Amino acid sequence: MLGTVLGLVYRYYERRLEADVRRGAIPRHVGILPDGNRRFARTSGLQRVGDGHREGADNVARLLGWCDELGIPVVTIWVLSTENLQRPPAELDAIFEIVEERVDDLARRQRRASLPRRIRAVGRRDLLPASTVAAIERVERLTAGNAEGDLLVGVGYGGRDEIVDAVRRMIVDHVERGDSLDRVATELDAEGIARYLYAPDVPDPDLVIRTSGELRLSGFMLWQSAYSEYYFCDAFWPAFRRIDFLRAIRSYAHRQRRLGR
Repeated sequence: MLGTVLGLVYRYYERRLEADVRRGAIPRHVGILPDGNRRFARTSGLQRVGDGHREGADNVARLLGWCDELGIPVVTIWVLSTENLQRPPAELDAIFEIVEERVDDLARRQRRASLPRRIRAVGRRDLLPASTVAAIERVERLTAGNAEGDLLVGVGYGGRDEIVDAVRRMIVDHVERGDSLDRVATELDAEGIARYLYAPDVPDPDLVIRTSGELRLSGFMLWQSAYSEYYFCDAFWPAFRRIDFLRAIRSYAHRQRRLGR
């Protein structure tokens, strides 16, 4: 009986929260740091750390549904950082296996989604297994025609690496066109570097959400998040609920964004 009553109260609160969210500003681009899969596995009594990552992967599909409902066109999810590549081989194998499985599932979901998204991976593909790269490239081809929205998946991604890679590609590009290094240095500006980032065509994230109670960005989209709003949630990522997501969007809507002005 108590569970039924609590369920009714929860659903009533969720509907009121959603109504409040829909009256406010909705971000165009939400970045997610889905942290806490391993701690969720330990505290939930799961047998393997990989089971926590699998639970977290299930929540990614739910998150995209929540974003579709609110009409949020761009979502970036950080799955694996370059630092994460130092984790035990068994855990990495589980993560790569999940990525290879779930990107295909995400592509299939886009066929019937209200906001079909183009899926792209951002990061150092040269650090990933060949089978993972093949799965990523297959999904990118399958969803390349989706123009309603974007899903960026950070795999082997690091914010510092992205900036270094952008500067490196910019210099190489200019030199190949015959420009001197002196000219490159003279004409160097922020807009020029931004054109060489991993996904220069998408808007910067308006809102960045990190789960698990950690209060840091850990290098997530360092260049693009200069004027982003941040929201930190105590829930581990697999336990992150729709109500938590709506609270984050409501918090964003209640802030006054000056963008440095």
